[in-house]
Amino acid sequence: MASIKQRNSGLVQRRTEAIRSAADKDRDSAEEEDEARRGEEDDDDEKGDSKETRLTLMEEVLLLGLKDREGYTSFWNDCISSGLRGCMLVELALRGRLQLEACGVRRRSLLSRKVICKSDAPTGDVLLDEALKHIKETQPPETVQSWIELLSGETWNPLKLHYQLRNVRERLAKNLVEKGVLTTEKQNFLLFDMTTHPLTNSTIKQRLVKKVQESVLEKWVNDPHRMDKRVLSLILLAHSSDVLENAFAPLQDDQYDLGMKRVHTLLELEPEKESAKPNVNELMWAVVAAFTK
Repeated sequence: MASIKQRNSGLVQRRTEAIRSAADKDRDSAEEEDEARRGEEDDDDEKGDSKETRLTLMEEVLLLGLKDREGYTSFWNDCISSGLRGCMLVELALRGRLQLEACGVRRRSLLSRKVICKSDAPTGDVLLDEALKHIKETQPPETVQSWIELLSGETWNPLKLHYQLRNVRERLAKNLVEKGVLTTEKQNFLLFDMTTHPLTNSTIKQRLVKKVQESVLEKWVNDPHRMDKRVLSLILLAHSSDVLENAFAPLQDDQYDLGMKRVHTLLELEPEKESAKPNVNELMWAVVAAFTK
């Protein structure tokens, strides 16, 4: 009798434990679902109003360079063309499509290492996919410096002119028109007519300018490796494209001076040293090195 009672009590105990464990699993899964839901809501808040308002690095740099009312970049800016090609390489690297070749036992400089296609999966952006196709199909591979020149059409080799990406600014502006950020107009400049793209959604532009300003003011972390890689890339490439000043123009004098001082600390970093640190995007630092050499 005693052994029967012990077996019964053991059976009841195991059943109780099974019920408790099942309840705990249900509770844990429910908590995980709640956390995932909260995470998705937070992501939606951070990403803005809709998917259409997510901009690539090229679109952000162009938007910083465009005059709001006139709808075109400065005629005196001869840096933005190559700057936008650098943005394409960094954007593809941030999306996991490109990387620098391994440096091997003996470390080589960033500008001597070739650009390798890591993945040829489509990005959904025509310009990025066009650049990715060129890089994937080119053998032997080229360096970052070479690709910036080839994509810009700055080559003396007639056999490599087909690498040039044409009408990049106009195509990027049309992307921004489709995303509801810009509109399209025709302006007469005495001798010729020109298509312009004035700003129509000031909220997106203000959000972009605020992001740049806060990164070196309220949210300054005094360490480039603790900064968001995309924001850091935006600041460095906007400077290389000669449009970064536009983001700081509305600031008060003291904030302007502080912001530019911190930007200069980023510009004074040595790409070779920074790229040797853990968890960095080597290709981004290679692009920076190409513009600062």
